[in-house]
Amino acid sequence: MNLRSGPASLMEEKVDDEQLGGAAWPILTGKDHAAPSVFRPEALLREARRQKSLPIASVPQVCVLDPDGDIVRQLKRTGACRPHEGWACYHSELLAFDLDEFGEVGVIGCAVGASFAVLVAEQLFASGCKFLISVTSAGQITAHGPTPYFVLIDRALRDEGTSYHYLPPSNFAEAPEPGLLVQIEHAMSRLEGIAVHRGASWTTDAPYRETEAAIDAARAHGVLAVEMEAAALFAFATATHRSVVCFAHVTNTMAQTEGDFEKGDADGATATLAVIAATARAWFSGGSKE
Repeated sequence: MNLRSGPASLMEEKVDDEQLGGAAWPILTGKDHAAPSVFRPEALLREARRQKSLPIASVPQVCVLDPDGDIVRQLKRTGACRPHEGWACYHSELLAFDLDEFGEVGVIGCAVGASFAVLVAEQLFASGCKFLISVTSAGQITAHGPTPYFVLIDRALRDEGTSYHYLPPSNFAEAPEPGLLVQIEHAMSRLEGIAVHRGASWTTDAPYRETEAAIDAARAHGVLAVEMEAAALFAFATATHRSVVCFAHVTNTMAQTEGDFEKGDADGATATLAVIAATARAWFSGGSKE
């Protein structure tokens, strides 16, 4: 038996890390944020197309991440979507649907969590996406009336791991296009019966570690809601100069009372599609498209 592999060895490793003041923590060290990655989404997509005999086909210029899958399920129920035949991702299905005057929009359901959301986002932009909208279910941290309502996220507390691979450490990842947020906020004010607030979110990798201390710390930072993707998506978008907007659909108080997680008509899909349409309209009217 190797005695050095036992608990004492683990304790020594912990002490060594503490003595180094965290300098050995891999999430913060060994990063060159300006350097290109050896593994590229274009390369993965190339091999997926080869293996699956797929054509080279651009995805819609406006795409949506739907972590809860409510939009996808509603579109499938109503027969309003179709598979995108050129989507070469190994891990997800891209559906296309027609949205108001914007033509075809793409949507991917159940891309939950920071790392998965950014993996998919990287591949969407490598495949022709120009504007990505994420709408994720979120827990209420600072109340803005009864749930459900939406938060247009303008900054996200970085309590996850993915963002640190794109940007140096900081408390928050900022929305990459403040001017676009102003246009979207104006568009949201025209929606009837849908409450949308602008503010900060807390992005966590560990929803079942939302302790009282963590909630209090987030609230002290002015956070309105807790979700699992925005900080990473903002860091990715800032580092790669992509256009990404994130909404938190505040639907719950973390199950503190019975009757939580009610989202509204069609599990919230009706309101969410209205928010997406208004957001796309603001992006198009702002001349952000090529």
